[in-house]
Amino acid sequence: MKKLGLRTKGPETMAALAGVVSAAVVLAVAELIGAFFTARATPVFALGSTFIDFTPSWMKDFAIATFGTNDKAALFVGMGLTIALLACVLGIVAYKKWALGVLGVLFMGVVIVAAVLTRAGVGPADAIPSVLGTIAGLIVLRRLIVPLWGLKAWPEAPADIAADADTQAGGAGTSRRRFFAAAGITAVAAGIAATGGRLLGAARNNVAQARDALRLPAPVRAAAAVPAGVQSPVPGVFPWLTPNNEFYRIDTALSVPEINVNDWSLRVHGMVEEEVTLTFQDLLDADLIESHVTLTCVSNPVGGKLAGNAKWLGLPIREVLKRAKPKDGADMVLSRSIDGFSASTPLEVLQDDRDAMLAIGMNDEPLPVEHGYPVRMVVPGLYGFVSATKWVVELEVTRFADSKAYWTERGWSERGPIKTMARVDVPTSFARLKAGKVAVGGTAWAQTRGITKVEVQIDDGDWVEATLSDEASTITWRQWSYEWDATPGMHYVKARATDATGETQTDKRADPVPDGASGWPSVMVTVE
Repeated sequence: MKKLGLRTKGPETMAALAGVVSAAVVLAVAELIGAFFTARATPVFALGSTFIDFTPSWMKDFAIATFGTNDKAALFVGMGLTIALLACVLGIVAYKKWALGVLGVLFMGVVIVAAVLTRAGVGPADAIPSVLGTIAGLIVLRRLIVPLWGLKAWPEAPADIAADADTQAGGAGTSRRRFFAAAGITAVAAGIAATGGRLLGAARNNVAQARDALRLPAPVRAAAAVPAGVQSPVPGVFPWLTPNNEFYRIDTALSVPEINVNDWSLRVHGMVEEEVTLTFQDLLDADLIESHVTLTCVSNPVGGKLAGNAKWLGLPIREVLKRAKPKDGADMVLSRSIDGFSASTPLEVLQDDRDAMLAIGMNDEPLPVEHGYPVRMVVPGLYGFVSATKWVVELEVTRFADSKAYWTERGWSERGPIKTMARVDVPTSFARLKAGKVAVGGTAWAQTRGITKVEVQIDDGDWVEATLSDEASTITWRQWSYEWDATPGMHYVKARATDATGETQTDKRADPVPDGASGWPSVMVTVE
């Protein structure tokens, strides 16, 4: 009996595995069936997006600060671990009391369906994949749990059965082998179904092919010529023009929206005399302009890399607003993305000469899907959380007093002007350098104001003016360089910028919330 008693731990472990396999079936079946519905109908997307919506700001800031542009990958890993843990618990509960386990699974199904139906652009029919996935998961859980109930009876087995322990052990071994075979086959099938769903969804959605085939029109006003000396001469300083595949991406979209240009339209409404609707063809036929613009994320820490500079092609938003004719009293435009994100942009910023635009091109090619294809907003001088709406489908002219945007509702500021900031790109923190001449370089920005000076400080020494690279415009960043006569020891290299208004970057440290980080960037190096 002692031998049999030790084996009673096995069924609970196997029940936990049954729960995990069943959860995999729920997600896989929903993924496969979801290929015939909107991408936002799959449980993984819906649950992840809902989690993002309800995550406290401090946790989002932590995720961005810790994982940077890998924050969504970290979210998927965290979701996977959480789902696996809950599935283990439900499996054990179902093993011990089936009715309670069923209620738990049904409750999780209701949560998934609710998450799906609260996504923007989702209709009641989009709940079907989650419903069918939940049913399939319950069937699999039942098939895997039932054989384990025979194992559960061993400790209370009658004396005549206990006396034949070896026979019972052999039967248990057979049951275990059958269980693991069934669980393994089911898990493999779930993996195939999930992969098939993704491939089928990709095959049905030809957005990538349509983007590749798109030919952008020539602008009526090309971007100004870029001076030859915009790039810092220091090796290792980030490129002045950021390649598309290296441009930072921070947004709330867990799954990148894939929009057919033939279905896309932009509605301009609210406090306007005339509602305006634009199609993508309207944009292609319009008088488009080009402009180099540096964008910055409000979550960027001091010295961080969440900034990029690109050449954008698009239609000035002021031209669209001229057609709509905003009414007196309006002071804000609430832009909305197809995924439900919204941003509050001061109306006057979209009407002045800074060339805020509805962008369709980035660095001489159509917008990458992950950067807003087919249309996004680009607004110089404002952090992205109040201006750079990707996959934009709506502009509502309204008032700050009447409407709140996605991040404003979560405690961030309403207007988000970009702060004057310098960054040390070279050397990097914890670098080990040789004594003597050391090249120091970096980037600074103060969009719409421009950078007029960057200074460098070694340890607590005097501030020394760095050499500025050429300036392309006041709405792009400006690079700098400095030659340091490094002596052996551990040193701190700091930088600060001054903009064209005479404002020097403050040393007062501030977190990104609510209106952007501040302070002097500092890197620690060791000179040998």
